[in-house]
Amino acid sequence: MIAGLEIHQQIDTKEKLFCNCPTNLSDKYDYRTERKLRATLSETGKKDIAAEYETMKDKKYIYEYSKDYSCLVELDEEPPHLINIEALKFGILISTFFNMYIPKVLQVMRKIVVDGSNTSGFQRTLLLSLNGELKYKDKKISIGTICIEEDAARKIEEGEDYIIYRLDRLGIPLIEISTGPDLRDPKEVKEVAEYIGLILRLTGKVKRGLGTIRQDVNISIEGGEKIEIKGVQNLKIMDKVCELEVKRQERMLEWKKIMNERGIEGYELIE
Repeated sequence: MIAGLEIHQQIDTKEKLFCNCPTNLSDKYDYRTERKLRATLSETGKKDIAAEYETMKDKKYIYEYSKDYSCLVELDEEPPHLINIEALKFGILISTFFNMYIPKVLQVMRKIVVDGSNTSGFQRTLLLSLNGELKYKDKKISIGTICIEEDAARKIEEGEDYIIYRLDRLGIPLIEISTGPDLRDPKEVKEVAEYIGLILRLTGKVKRGLGTIRQDVNISIEGGEKIEIKGVQNLKIMDKVCELEVKRQERMLEWKKIMNERGIEGYELIE
């Protein structure tokens, strides 16, 4: 097994990443706005395939919001403000701990988001540092990148042709820590995730509670495909999740071998 981690942790700042709104979640909302997103041409003159697929679904996105926790920035009706310096300093602190390279010029990028959880259709992300390492027991785990980015809106309800989001979470600063593909068994994945989480908590600068930290696990086995398991929140089950994915991939390879031996195509097996 070869695995890597992407850890997303909310930073405990008073204000959001690109505006002055507070970072507390709320059950209250005063207004609703409805929108539909569509795929547009990128800088290369092409459309993102995933974005085009979501456009075909023709879903309606309903955003609930209040002036208590959102402004025109969250509604994508106003340009983002200057980046939150408190969040930026925290990212530099963690980057220094992992002995990472911080470029002299930092550029906020846009990552396309196709599920409606960002009103703009993209997530603002700052690539802060590169090429660090974490000492874990008797080995070194590479830390590929650290990013500072805005969290997505909170999903409240989903129907066949609509999704309801609340804008209280949209824009809360996140730190994203990505390891290299250096983890070799499910127990190691769980322990490294716990260790990185502990480092973040010891700073006293991160939010606590369910939903404030989310781990994505990238797993592959020899001969298989790299699979990303999104949003593992409970560390207690992380090793079990990895074990089950490895078994799933092993079974897929067994079926592939049988089909090759019998000259069966995938669609014929489905029929």
